[in-house]
Amino acid sequence: MSTFKHGLFTMTATAACVAVLAVTTQSLAANAKAKVVDGWGNEVEVQGYNDEKLPGGKWYVHDPKRPQPKAVEPGPSPTLGAKPPKGAVMLTWKNKKWKFNSDGSFTATKRCGSQVSNEKFGSCQLHVEFATPKEVKGNGQGRGNSGVIIMGKYEIQVLDNWKNATYPDGQCAAIYGQKPPDVNACRKPGEWQTYDITFIAPKFEGKKLVRPGSVTVRHNNVLVHNKVVLLGAVSHRRMAKWQPHPDKLPLTLQDHGNPVSYRNVWYAPIED
Repeated sequence: MSTFKHGLFTMTATAACVAVLAVTTQSLAANAKAKVVDGWGNEVEVQGYNDEKLPGGKWYVHDPKRPQPKAVEPGPSPTLGAKPPKGAVMLTWKNKKWKFNSDGSFTATKRCGSQVSNEKFGSCQLHVEFATPKEVKGNGQGRGNSGVIIMGKYEIQVLDNWKNATYPDGQCAAIYGQKPPDVNACRKPGEWQTYDITFIAPKFEGKKLVRPGSVTVRHNNVLVHNKVVLLGAVSHRRMAKWQPHPDKLPLTLQDHGNPVSYRNVWYAPIED
């Protein structure tokens, strides 16, 4: 994540919120760095931030000193290219500035803005297939950056973290700014990957939070988050905070200036 960009399509309230966040974060440079051991056992330098601490007081948001998740080699993902289950809804998309490919995938293009689904939903089983660019450019947060932002507010980070270290709560499959994945299950650049996410939406009564949201995430069929209670809506460099919102909102796929591709994005609603 780290910054948001918006396109010229008509924005929903959620997309507008994403665009506002872009203005406030684009100028924020990393203010901390640390030498750490990455998931492959190599000593590397990581940039990050030390502005606000997460609950418990041990780590900052985007703390470069936080331990790097160990790299594991994922096996085949049984959901990769699989037919959606009965009752699932294949998402359709508002932003036509993305490149829609003949194989059914679609790719972020230069200055395209974030992608937003036509469909709105809350608690769900969500399936996403994505591929970071095969041609490696940049490092850290500048390499294959995007994000799956559920309800436009709760982000599972997309990033090329194949032998590319960054602050752990901003690496691929992190709950952005909140919790790193338990392990680094990334495939090589250009290879298709899967997220299978069980998302339980928060509940509000007026402005009062009565139930926080939670997520379980399998990255390439590797469990990396198990019923993790969210801290609030996604934020860069700052502590997440709860923001009251409707029960159903669109999915956002973030444009971060990298040609990340997606395909086979569907959800199955969960009654809760």
